[in-house]
Amino acid sequence: MKANHLKTIRAALLTGIVAGMMASPVLGGSVSTPDSVTVATVNGPQFTTVNVPVSIRDLSGTPLGLDQPAGMHIQAYAIKVNYSPASAVQSVTFTRSGITAGLTPAFESSPSGPGTISLIDSFSEATNPIPFTLNGAAPGNEVAQLHVTLAPTATPGTVITLTLDSTLTTLSNDSGTTSEMTSNSSLTLVNGQITVTPSVPAMSHIAILLLALTLAVLGMRVIRF
Repeated sequence: MKANHLKTIRAALLTGIVAGMMASPVLGGSVSTPDSVTVATVNGPQFTTVNVPVSIRDLSGTPLGLDQPAGMHIQAYAIKVNYSPASAVQSVTFTRSGITAGLTPAFESSPSGPGTISLIDSFSEATNPIPFTLNGAAPGNEVAQLHVTLAPTATPGTVITLTLDSTLTTLSNDSGTTSEMTSNSSLTLVNGQITVTPSVPAMSHIAILLLALTLAVLGMRVIRF
């Protein structure tokens, strides 16, 4: 990636707007089946940290993808997730995973605010191509994970919505000249959620002692026979 382009992305991140991606054009006309970004729907035991996969699906016939010429592959993304109720979340981080876990980004940032977190990554196509599976089954390839630590007040049955920001969630090539987003109908977003489930209670000291005694008695009977 050229130094000037990298500076442009960095400046955009600091203001909370991926300006280079948002301003870039889309080649061709309408897209019949857009690429997609999907946040998974999962269950998470109370008092735990829940890992939520985030995936990108690369389909043929879109402005960016493995079926396009060199320089027109999906090599950058800005993914912003809003979560609610924020009071049910103690902390949250957003990291690369899946097919991007072993790659080295040219730029990476994960800005956050009350009820929201983002992950912005850009990779050089020449040195770190993202190995998407073209036309793979939904939801596509996992590229990141949300690590959501549930608040103690998140009781079983609580549903935490994970909503992709339709303005700032964007896919781009590594030069930032072409982007896919909902506003130009080249990208679809699939929201997710976490349903809080009861935690498995730890065994009390008395229960552990009773279990040990039971196993000891059974062991003695086995020896006698």
